[in-house]
Amino acid sequence: MRPLSLLLAGIALATPAAAAAHPHIFAEARLEVVAGADGTVSELRNVWRFDEMFSASVVMDFDANGNATLDPEELAEVGQTVLESLEEYSYYTTLTEDGRTVKVAKPEAINVDFKDGQLLMFFTLKPGEAMPLKGRLSFGVYDPTMYAAMDFASDDDLVTVGEKFTACTRKVVRPDPDEVLAQNQDKLTEAFFDDPAGTDMSKLFATRLEVTC
Repeated sequence: MRPLSLLLAGIALATPAAAAAHPHIFAEARLEVVAGADGTVSELRNVWRFDEMFSASVVMDFDANGNATLDPEELAEVGQTVLESLEEYSYYTTLTEDGRTVKVAKPEAINVDFKDGQLLMFFTLKPGEAMPLKGRLSFGVYDPTMYAAMDFASDDDLVTVGEKFTACTRKVVRPDPDEVLAQNQDKLTEAFFDDPAGTDMSKLFATRLEVTC
């Protein structure tokens, strides 16, 4: 397995210490939640732009021909590696419907580019089940292992697309980690010991878009 998959998956052989580690990878994210004509969430469009240090390490790992950049074939290999390695982490995406977690389906591809010294990833996710625009819905991007920090620089980087959303209200929530820990200490401790490599409690920490319809 290439190093990129280990990093983006939060280290495949994670230990309790690794799970509690501070972020080593930083990415600016954008998320567009799209409503279909049938009144359900049809897809989620993601754009991730990684920091220059991590991007440079990916070039070193995947630059097979040694030309100090990533050619189309090498970019495709990066995308395929991430496609496979992040599946068990739901591609860092948390969806809830009235508090209930909704799984995401595996995307067809992770598209990758390398511009101005930074690695970019573009991909589209779909909910793993029908997700009607009804009740309280939330959409967030967060690494459950805390190895990668996914940052939405502006509230405008979390958006809804489609006229069906006009009947809904929306807000961007940026949780305070200290408050989350204080309010959920017992649950987080139990979840950590059940699965120290990552838990679905990540949705508590995620910067997220909340929509009420």
